[in-house]
Formats: sequence, C-alpha cells, structure tokens
Amino acid sequence: MSDNSPDGPASDGATSANETAYWSQNIRLLSVLMSIWFVVSFGAGILFRDFLDQFSIGGYPLGFWFAQQGAIYFFILLIIFYSVRMKQIERQYDLDD
Repeated sequence: MSDNSPDGPASDGATSANETAYWSQNIRLLSVLMSIWFVVSFGAGILFRDFLDQFSIGGYPLGFWFAQQGAIYFFILLIIFYSVRMKQIERQYDLDD
C-alpha cells in the first residue's frame, strides 16, 4: 500500500525540491553551529589556553574556565539558538506543527 498523502513519502522515493532545500539548510546550520562549538571547546579550552590564562573570571584563569564551564554554557546557548532557528526554518518550509 503506497502513501500518496502530502505528509507521507512520495511513492517513487524521490524527494521534492522543498524537502531538499529544507535538509540542505538544516545541515548547513548544524555544520556552522558544530564548528563554533568545536572552536569554543577545543580552541578556547586547549589551543588558546595559555593566551586566555592572562585574564580571569571569578578568580580563575579564563582558559581553565572555558575548559571547565565556558564550553558547556556555549553549548547550551547553541542548542537554544538551534531550536529557535529550526522553528523559523520549519515555518519557512511549512513544516511546523
């Protein structure tokens, strides 16, 4: 039994241009956000730690702070941004609930 409803998959297995554009935008957003997270967590916590340790937050060296807490805070902010942005993208492609 094939599902030819607008919400179901196409019977021939092909994806529409709308679906392709949606997933392309989704993957691009994920790539950018994961790159930012990598730079913040690996870069600030490891690569640039010596430079960042010149500064302090709450009495702790900034490089140490990024390695212990800063990367987690940035990750949470990126998740919130991703959620908000995906709602906009879903509305753009009429995929919201």
